[in-house]
Amino acid sequence: MKRKVTKAVFPVAGLGTRFLPATKSIPKEIMTLVDRPLIQYAIDEARAAGIKEFIFVTSRGKGALEDYFDHAPELEGSLRKKGKKDLLNALKSTNMDSGAIAYIRQHKALGLGHAVWCARRLIANEPFAVILPDDVIAAEQSCLQQMVEAYADTGGCMVAAMEVPPEKAPSYGVLDVRDDMGSLVSVNGMVEKPKMEEAPSNLAVIGRYILTPNVLQNLNKIKQGAGGEIQLTDAIAREIEDGRDVFGYRFRGQRYDCGSKAGYLQATVAFGLSRPELRDEFGAYLDEMVSLRQAAE
Repeated sequence: MKRKVTKAVFPVAGLGTRFLPATKSIPKEIMTLVDRPLIQYAIDEARAAGIKEFIFVTSRGKGALEDYFDHAPELEGSLRKKGKKDLLNALKSTNMDSGAIAYIRQHKALGLGHAVWCARRLIANEPFAVILPDDVIAAEQSCLQQMVEAYADTGGCMVAAMEVPPEKAPSYGVLDVRDDMGSLVSVNGMVEKPKMEEAPSNLAVIGRYILTPNVLQNLNKIKQGAGGEIQLTDAIAREIEDGRDVFGYRFRGQRYDCGSKAGYLQATVAFGLSRPELRDEFGAYLDEMVSLRQAAE
């Protein structure tokens, strides 16, 4: 009997150097798209998928991230007195029940695989999800929820995947596809950041995973791989070598790479235009900017 996926790991220990100087004093995950931090999008996606336990792998300087999910009695009291019910409701999604969220320190920046391994004692012997908050995915049904529903039929390990141009392959883990079944593909192997001409496919791994506890055991044995880091893809690839199933899942939705400045700006525009109260004014401004740019050319 397959166990339900109720735990999720959020690796948030990175320094966010691509967004300096902003990230000198605030965690990158607190940076906002419109009026919600990146981490809130990840939490909402996990909740929609049935996640009940949230495990954050953090590092020094992430206190603001922990405070964000705490209750704010003075602020809530002030809003209540002023009758601002809409703002109170907005705050509710940021509050986490006592015991639902845990924080673990990653003391050395040894890669995504190491960050996941740091959470091993809280995961124990259960399947679990991994969500990278840098990857924000706009979808009618949350990406992780799509994956959890597919996982109920397949078991094994599952990674979110999307097609990328060949020149982008060196920036991703890439799937070696065995059998393409549409939304699902079974996988022969995974290659981390291959050279363009050596990429086994154009299906890249995106920051959503459903993993078995075996992956944690594999991480115990793995030495540093690409980039001198302990790569999660290496631990998943070992599952394939050991004869266990690994699947790629082509999710329905639009992914934004908010770990890059261009992707972050694209997401800001897309999420701004999706808000009814902003769409007309913001859209008119963008149209004006495009017209000015075309006139200048």
